[in-house]
Amino acid sequence: MSDPAPPGLADGPVYLDYNATTPIDPRVLDALLPYLRTDFGNPSSSHAYGGAPHAALDTARTRVADLLGARPGEIVFTGSGSESNLLALQGVMVRGQRAHLIAQVTEHPSVLQTCRALERLHGVRVTLLPVSSDGHVDPDALAAAIGDDTALVSIMVANNETGVLQPIQELAAIAHRHGALFHCDAAQAAGKIALDVDTLGVDLLTVVGHKIYAPKGIAALYVRTGVELEPVVHGGGQEHGLRAGTENVAFAVALGAAAELAAADLTDGTVHRIARLRDELHRKLTEALPCRLHLNGAAEARLPNTLNISIDGCLGHEMLAAASEIAASTGSACHSGTHTPSPVLTAMGIPEQRAMATVRLSLGRWTTLRDIETATAALTKVVAT
Repeated sequence: MSDPAPPGLADGPVYLDYNATTPIDPRVLDALLPYLRTDFGNPSSSHAYGGAPHAALDTARTRVADLLGARPGEIVFTGSGSESNLLALQGVMVRGQRAHLIAQVTEHPSVLQTCRALERLHGVRVTLLPVSSDGHVDPDALAAAIGDDTALVSIMVANNETGVLQPIQELAAIAHRHGALFHCDAAQAAGKIALDVDTLGVDLLTVVGHKIYAPKGIAALYVRTGVELEPVVHGGGQEHGLRAGTENVAFAVALGAAAELAAADLTDGTVHRIARLRDELHRKLTEALPCRLHLNGAAEARLPNTLNISIDGCLGHEMLAAASEIAASTGSACHSGTHTPSPVLTAMGIPEQRAMATVRLSLGRWTTLRDIETATAALTKVVAT
């Protein structure tokens, strides 16, 4: 575990919402600050002030590529995961001759809403694949839905609510057999499980900075060599002509530093430590709340840090509001004071009452056993009252 923890975690409730966002790792902050303070130049400038930013941008691109088993020239920096997903989906669909796009019903809203926009604005035909009760896409469902007019299949590696992992290799192989490209939103998966774009067989893949201890406002899209996209931001030709605008060098450096630390997490035991803490939290809550606690999503094929549970007789948002010792999230959405079930859990066939009783507890780099004990005590106390 890195030391020290970010100041933002000091003296606050136990943070168990790492899937929503991560604090900036102090080492990442140290890496980016010189490019705000002194090395401020435009990386495209040919004079002395452009040299250091240009070199730093190259290094950052290499570090992100290394995390994914990609080549530096295949990394495009963007401003967010939503922008990366937009570039992937719109970039393929408005350029090609095929007009069919396949995604799954539990994708992130940035994918689902882009699908709807492509339907509305460009006449794209969209198919959303169902998921099973444990949250998985059936490869047979993709095989039945895909056709010669399919340009792109977009399936996330890991669900942000349940942590469920999809069979990406098998799904990508089906897409390629039909001449379609394959995109993954890996915002939640990067840094938590090993990702290799060649092993997965993907053509496009999204990575997000604030999910791996870098700042908000920086992300990347892996674009396999030879894949042609229509830019969504036109201009001066930055980022291989796919994302115009003077590069945000400081935040790109931060993403590169975060990617390097994430790669280390995958080999130094950090990920396994987090998984053990997650399982300990699950065990303690199950023992404290016998016959009342339900795991949502697959028990095995999921992210090592994610625990999505429902507790009978409770409402998730009320539990978390009362358990002030912890900071976590529910899967429900609040509209004008009215809470509705998570669309992800609804798509999995989970009844409304159970879906409304859900909390998502997501662990991270600075989670400790004491945090697990605090969370168990807090939730147990709230449920008992």
